[in-house]
Amino acid sequence: DGKIYFSDASHKFSQAEYRLDALEHRPNGRLLVYDPTTGQTRILLDSLYFANGVAVSPDQQFVLVNETWKYRVRRYWLAGDRAGQSDIFIDRLPGFPDGISCNGKDRFWLALASPRNPLVDKLAQQPFLRKMIARLPDALQPDAIPYGFVIGLDMEGRITDNLQSPDGKPYGMITSVQADGDTLYLGSLKERAIGRYIGQ
Repeated sequence: DGKIYFSDASHKFSQAEYRLDALEHRPNGRLLVYDPTTGQTRILLDSLYFANGVAVSPDQQFVLVNETWKYRVRRYWLAGDRAGQSDIFIDRLPGFPDGISCNGKDRFWLALASPRNPLVDKLAQQPFLRKMIARLPDALQPDAIPYGFVIGLDMEGRITDNLQSPDGKPYGMITSVQADGDTLYLGSLKERAIGRYIGQ
């Protein structure tokens, strides 16, 4: 129908301040839709924990949005009996979900920028410590662990593929993934080229 779905990771912090958003650990993100026929933009979901990648299902029944700081993917229903409602598509992910895409048929591809960090997990329950760390120089704050991580999900949120490079080589901190047949094209904030994974 021509509508454009997109996320606002944080209405409080800029992209360069993503660490501050993580340390604050508050739901500052939103899922929005723009309708070009009316010129209107509206909020579908708010109170998301760093709303990130967005992907629409092949049948346009629902749209997915990643909540990076909560290690989960949320589903917002666009049609059917549950239209306007949301639920959790998959949670307790082993890393920070970033970009997500759909192959147009039966698979979502999810990029995990970095595996879970035990220190960050512990800080989630320690607001005083989070405030102290937020005042430290960037070089002393927790950083992403070098790793290459992509998972495939079926239309019910079940994991179908698990691709990992524990040392982050030859391609790490994957933030986007797009399928073309059996080939996956990868994007990263750290690498200087587009990555390619050719499936078996």
